[in-house]
Amino acid sequence: MKKTLKVLAIGNSFSDDGTRYLYDIGKKGPVEIKLVNLVIGGCSLYRHFINMMNDNRSYSMVLNGTYSGFNVSLKEALLCGTEWDVITLQQVSRQSVHYDTYQPYLNELVKYIRSLAPKAKLYLQETWAYEEGSKLLCEDMGYETSAAMLEDVRASYLQAAKDIHADGIIPSGEVMLELSKRGIAKIHRDTFHAHKGIGRYALALTWYMTLTGMDILDNPFNELDEPATEEEMTIARECVHDIVTGFHPEQIG
Repeated sequence: MKKTLKVLAIGNSFSDDGTRYLYDIGKKGPVEIKLVNLVIGGCSLYRHFINMMNDNRSYSMVLNGTYSGFNVSLKEALLCGTEWDVITLQQVSRQSVHYDTYQPYLNELVKYIRSLAPKAKLYLQETWAYEEGSKLLCEDMGYETSAAMLEDVRASYLQAAKDIHADGIIPSGEVMLELSKRGIAKIHRDTFHAHKGIGRYALALTWYMTLTGMDILDNPFNELDEPATEEEMTIARECVHDIVTGFHPEQIG
């Protein structure tokens, strides 16, 4: 019988991008995934904290990559009868470069999560940089390159992981930048969200390999919402393999 990993993502549209194909990849891999993703578009750690404090039923519940039509609170999700193996958090992308936007909300959220799900491992999804040359990157965020934005994102997530003693970081930002370096022309769909085909595919592979420890080079899943060539999918698998294999958890302390 295959092992099942039970994952609760507390996020926003970037966790939606990251997990769209995670369940499907698990069905084709050695470890299955039971996934609940709590989504509010543009949700920051501050807003998660307010929702926690007020027990707001504000989250769209996405079950195994599909919107369920139900809204739940953070507490309801944490205590839904599932003993979570992994719980993930992330900052909203535009604030991910500024660590002063993470605290004290991240620490308080983690304290709450650990009180209700003490056995779960806690991971952070590193968000990714905006599209090279885009108005959002250059004018709105003030960066000359995607690599420069990711440098600040990376520093914030490393600090966050140290502060909360996270079990790991899902290196989504590293993978997205490397995809571009390896010649994938379109990894964003609107200069900041992931492309619904190859971008989301690479991100889900990153989540799968990071959380399960299983390689993805031979995973046969290929049914994407937007088409990608076999060459692009091969590049994505190789990219994820190289990034996750080379990402050393001891860096986060």
